[in-house]
Amino acid sequence: MSGTDKLARKQRFERKGRRAEYLAALALVLKGYRIAGIRYRTPVGEIDIVARKGDLIAFVEVKARRDLAAGVDAVSYPAQRRIAAAGEVFISRQPDSAQLSWRHDIVVVSPWAWPVHLKDAF
Repeated sequence: MSGTDKLARKQRFERKGRRAEYLAALALVLKGYRIAGIRYRTPVGEIDIVARKGDLIAFVEVKARRDLAAGVDAVSYPAQRRIAAAGEVFISRQPDSAQLSWRHDIVVVSPWAWPVHLKDAF
């Protein structure tokens, strides 16, 4: 595979990931969440979506996979640690952090299916 082929493949996956994140964000908004951030970056890692519903913050990892099981399996333990650490940075920056509760969710986006939201997934 040449360098240009690798770059084109990487760009295709990047577009697919962005589409999945925006579809997941739409699904969360329709469930009553307010999107506080998409691709929220911290020094310790990135969170795909930060969603808020009342005093609950959901740190959401989005996976575009063929099926639900593949999406859940794709969130490795190191990824879970990274998301948790980035979530702690986000919480520490909130003025109302003492009143907030938070959890870590996964949204799996599969072809021709509505996104599946797994609450408190890890």
